[in-house]
Amino acid sequence: MIDALSAAAEPTRRRILQLLAQQPRTVTDIAGEFDVTRSAISQHLLLLADVGLVEAEKSGRQRIYRVVPAGLRQLQAEIDRFWTNELDQLVADAHALNQKEKS
Repeated sequence: MIDALSAAAEPTRRRILQLLAQQPRTVTDIAGEFDVTRSAISQHLLLLADVGLVEAEKSGRQRIYRVVPAGLRQLQAEIDRFWTNELDQLVADAHALNQKEKS
């Protein structure tokens, strides 16, 4: 079973989460933002739902997907546990090196 961090790490699913963070959307709306099939987007949404990051509400013949705030909080907690002071230092060093190269 895949976890929320692994699910959100995949670029298409990450973009889906970004879209749903703006507003709830149907599969068709989401698929319109990608160069993949509606079926592929549905598979991504099912996986995101399985790990608790999105949920769907049936409205007539459509399913409206939205993010699950509790799932996103859990994902943030996983990222916070992963992110260490060493990673902060690496980011700072990369920024300093980038500034030095621009000078």
